[in-house]
Amino acid sequence: MSKKLVLAFSGGLDTSYCVAALKEVGYEVHTYYVHSGSADPEAEATIAARADELGAASHRTLNAGPALWDEIVVPFLAGGARRQGRYPVLCADRYLIARLGVELANELGAEAIGHGCTGMGNDQVRFDVSLAALTDKPIFAPIRDIQDKENVREYEMAFLKERGFDVPERASRFSVNENLLGATLSGGPIDEWQTPEEDARVLTKVAAEWPKAPLTLKLRFENGVPISLDGQKMEGAALLKALNEALGPYGVGYDIYTGDTLVGLKGRIVFEAPGLAALEEAHTALCESVSSMAQNAFRRQVGAQWVDLVYDGRFYDPLREDLEAYLSSSQSRVTGDVTLYTAGGRVNAVAIDSPFILKKKDSVYAQKAEWSGAEAEGFTRLSGQSTQLWRQVGEGAQSCLLRSMRSQPICQPSWRWIAKTPPGPSHRMGPWWRRVAPDCPALISM
Repeated sequence: MSKKLVLAFSGGLDTSYCVAALKEVGYEVHTYYVHSGSADPEAEATIAARADELGAASHRTLNAGPALWDEIVVPFLAGGARRQGRYPVLCADRYLIARLGVELANELGAEAIGHGCTGMGNDQVRFDVSLAALTDKPIFAPIRDIQDKENVREYEMAFLKERGFDVPERASRFSVNENLLGATLSGGPIDEWQTPEEDARVLTKVAAEWPKAPLTLKLRFENGVPISLDGQKMEGAALLKALNEALGPYGVGYDIYTGDTLVGLKGRIVFEAPGLAALEEAHTALCESVSSMAQNAFRRQVGAQWVDLVYDGRFYDPLREDLEAYLSSSQSRVTGDVTLYTAGGRVNAVAIDSPFILKKKDSVYAQKAEWSGAEAEGFTRLSGQSTQLWRQVGEGAQSCLLRSMRSQPICQPSWRWIAKTPPGPSHRMGPWWRRVAPDCPALISM
């Protein structure tokens, strides 16, 4: 009897090859496809039909939408940080795909689990590290095993054709990864640090196609979590999908990012995240208005650590939950309404309404204050006192040292000067003069 193996499956060339290759070495392959809350029945039916054509023993379609919202979007917004300040970790769905695969493997009694990652990128780390943290089942990565082939894609196509399977022509010149968080594209001129073509987009439009009329939206937050759009309460995945559809036509969330990858190479991608960009803008504006100065500064430090864990494949490290415990606590007053506006290209938070905004009666920054001018003057003097003292003490000590040096004749028997050239490259700066007294040598640079 064949051993059972569960395989993450997208219906593309790589995972199609995986099904055929794993069957050939004796595995009964059970495939599963994960959507992230934006179900597409037609696409899902096509993927299921492809799995059946390839001879998969069974196929499942699984929904990761609620988990993606609760475990990725909510803490991401609370942290207020991006990978290297630029990338909003659109790759985070990989961890949920891995976990759902382990759950399915346990349900089916499968002995092993597999994925279609290559050995050239970050996703292999995210899958392998996650799977190892969640199960002791063996992990198979058939695409990684054929990496030594001169042309992996041509090898896969030939392998499938030889076994009678259809091989669809490549639909795009780019490698595209899309989920509810957004889309990333690589390949072609993107990889070569050249200008991406205008068709290197999935969710957004170019400037020439932006709508003429500007767009205004209102988001409601409760304890840091977005709960409604324009007064309509929505569950998280539906809200993010609606923002993607509303803001994508305005080109919001499009960017080009070059990052440091886990394999040590620079990786350049185009990414699109219109809905996530809007949520970030609104949440940050509200958070900055209702949180203390120290809270606002510290949450970004915590957020930066959180996104690094997520990017680097360590989503299931216990530190993530520790960080999220703080982030959750920090959101207790992040409640209110934020109005967003875009005329294309970017989105801005233009109005904020919350009972927790940190404002003081009779005082407006740079306009009016309830304290006197004398109080302000005293505050500024004390605020800068440390800096002022550093300068004053330094000038006084230097002046005293120079006066002491000049008051002593060089020929005085109790003092002597020694010119020394230090070893190493520093001799290019000239000699150091050492003035030696009987009880207190002093080193002076001339």
